[in-house]
Amino acid sequence: MNGKAYLLSPEEMNLRFQRRPDALYRAMEIAERCQVSLDLSFPRHPAFPHGPGDTPMAILRRLTEEGAIRRYGSLTPEIRRRLEHELAIIETLGYADYFLVVWDVVQFARKKGIRYAGRGSAADSAVAYCLGITDVDAAGRGLLFERFISLERGEKPDIDVDFDARRRDEVAAYVYNRYGEDHVAAVCTYQTFQIRSAIREVGRVMGFPPPLLDRLAKRIPHMVRAGELGAALERFPELRDAGIEHKQVWQLFHLVSALVDIPRHIGTHLGGLVISRDPLTTVTSLQRSAKGVIITPFDKRAVEDVGLMKLDLLSLRTLSAVEDTVQLLHRDGKPIDPEDIPLDDPDTLAAIGEGRTIGVFQLESPAQRALQVRLKPDHLEDLVASVALIRPGPIKGNMVEPFLERRRGNAEFHYIHPALKPILDKTYGVILFQEQVIEIVTAVAGFTPGEADRLRRVMSHHRSLREMEEIGKIFLEKSMARGVSRETAEQIYNYIKGYASYGFCEAHAAAFAATAYRTAYLARHYPAAYYAGLLNQFPMGYYPIHVICSEARRRGVEILPPDVNNSETGCRLEKGNIRLGLNLIKSLPREEVARIVEDRERQGPFASPEEFCLRIHPSRTLLENLILTGAFDRLYPNRRQLLWYLEDLLQHPGVDIHWTQILPPPGDSGDFTLKERLFHEYRLIQVGLSGHLMELFRPTLRMRRFLPVVDLESFEGKEVWTAGILVRPHRPPTPSGKTVVFFSLEDETGMVDAVMFEKEYRRSGGDLFRPDTIALGVHGTVERRRGHLQLVVDRVRALI
Repeated sequence: MNGKAYLLSPEEMNLRFQRRPDALYRAMEIAERCQVSLDLSFPRHPAFPHGPGDTPMAILRRLTEEGAIRRYGSLTPEIRRRLEHELAIIETLGYADYFLVVWDVVQFARKKGIRYAGRGSAADSAVAYCLGITDVDAAGRGLLFERFISLERGEKPDIDVDFDARRRDEVAAYVYNRYGEDHVAAVCTYQTFQIRSAIREVGRVMGFPPPLLDRLAKRIPHMVRAGELGAALERFPELRDAGIEHKQVWQLFHLVSALVDIPRHIGTHLGGLVISRDPLTTVTSLQRSAKGVIITPFDKRAVEDVGLMKLDLLSLRTLSAVEDTVQLLHRDGKPIDPEDIPLDDPDTLAAIGEGRTIGVFQLESPAQRALQVRLKPDHLEDLVASVALIRPGPIKGNMVEPFLERRRGNAEFHYIHPALKPILDKTYGVILFQEQVIEIVTAVAGFTPGEADRLRRVMSHHRSLREMEEIGKIFLEKSMARGVSRETAEQIYNYIKGYASYGFCEAHAAAFAATAYRTAYLARHYPAAYYAGLLNQFPMGYYPIHVICSEARRRGVEILPPDVNNSETGCRLEKGNIRLGLNLIKSLPREEVARIVEDRERQGPFASPEEFCLRIHPSRTLLENLILTGAFDRLYPNRRQLLWYLEDLLQHPGVDIHWTQILPPPGDSGDFTLKERLFHEYRLIQVGLSGHLMELFRPTLRMRRFLPVVDLESFEGKEVWTAGILVRPHRPPTPSGKTVVFFSLEDETGMVDAVMFEKEYRRSGGDLFRPDTIALGVHGTVERRRGHLQLVVDRVRALI
């Protein structure tokens, strides 16, 4: 804020109020009370430092040309035209400083060895590719720059860059130091009440016990909206016996419906930073968040309306896992650079096509694994399509089946206009990407890129009938003026109208597909290092720790338990296997774990539990949890007996360890049973190290003719009983709108995907979504759907 008043035209002010009336109204109200004026008339782009006689645009052109030569080897006329086209738009809109600031940030990351990857619509830019911001060749893929920036739309660019999650704050600190703390702030978010948080808050006021409310809240399906809560009571069986009377639940849900989406508190955006040419206090108030971060009172949309530009510096744990994998391989004498991984490795593509993608970025869910088995990808483009296909929009729009059938050659398709063929050939006549909508209306009706992107935005987000009719009329007029018959033009418009709202950004899909392929390559060729890297980043990804460990075992990797003399803070490689890190054990203070490793490096291994206690002076929690997870097994193999002497160990006097000994020799009997060991291991480290949980049930299951997972393949087409640990039950959207539950079952022999349809789920599926359900017995039919084995379940029964 300042003392000057820069007025917007009524049209521009009206446009900004339409986009974000609440934030602008609040800002103007505050300004009026403080008797100052908001300066909204010109953008406050960040200023990139440069020497005298130079300009940001000249620097950008120079860096782009240098990067183009590095990327392409030489500048062909086609590439030069593409770059000049983008640079002209960037110069006209005055965005050179912004591109240079982002380039500066990723250069810092590169110099510091911080792994990063640009994504989102910025990957539609060849300039961003040449600057090293993204790894997607927008020119080579024919991606449209106007999906990112256009003259007609005039919106500010918004570049998203993922960084190694552990070092993202290091990058943010560089931005603050480089551009000044009075010029940089985090974007805020307005946190609103959602159904689960509203249930807890309203229920607390109504006097319900917190554990009961927590149980009820956790059973609410994520897809249920506030207005559907009443119907949910009848539709979802797990809500009927949550411990609250039916009438009271109705009252609770009625109040919750009124509270949902009301603002609850202000928060800090996960990655958004604004960088201003002028001090930020000239345009916005600032405040300190609970964690001490300086934030603006404007969210990610409103910052643009007050002339600020946002840069998203995001954390991606997958990049951290990849970096861990690289470091583990380097220590093992197998140096590798993920950037040099061949993108056509047949072994990697074969593993993906077999559905062996557990732990692989973007491709590990049951839906993705089933898709890969049917798709049998043979190049990277198949993965780009995969990333876009398994989304709520394409699934509800019934795009998956036409794509697969046409790709396999089982369904014929033709183009109603020749201009559609080069645009839709790579997706077999299905409009899968948002960029294709822009290309179609540009090729058929001669839309300018900005007009085309306006159509995409209206169809994708607003769905305003008036605007759609208006743009449709323009499309028909322009198409017919170019010689297209009215009937054909109407067909094309109806076609894109049906698919555009489900389309995915191709540039974003391509960026994610590249990362997905590289993680699949590492999992296929270096499974021990890759899965150790994944475990070091937990919690992350789709599956819990025990599933990742089981997948590593299926690939021939042994999972070695924590060990006070062999484990480091994180997981490491030990003779081609994974030695679990001490940081995976629950409730261990990081500083105590670090002290164990540092002391061992300084003084050598521990000779006994007594020596460990003398040197480390552990807390009760540390010592107890190390014992229960087997970290002392090689020094003292009787866990129960060692636990019995816990108090004596903790009170051990600081005397000469060579003659002092508290513990008697470990006895051969009296140790924990397998059941007790597994209980503690699953509780503290989320994986069985002494065995598998289902081994405890196997004798009874075998007697009752429950099949192990590994045997299901031999019973294709038959009804069977089987059992396993319940993994990730979920209810994704379906084209029909009916409830279909997908989940997996894991036993000591393998894992199988299962599906339960609405009728069976409503009859007997209440155990699937109870927070306390650990293992299930299920009855169903073994089916192989186009190569992917699954169990169609009609009955479930909780075992634990």
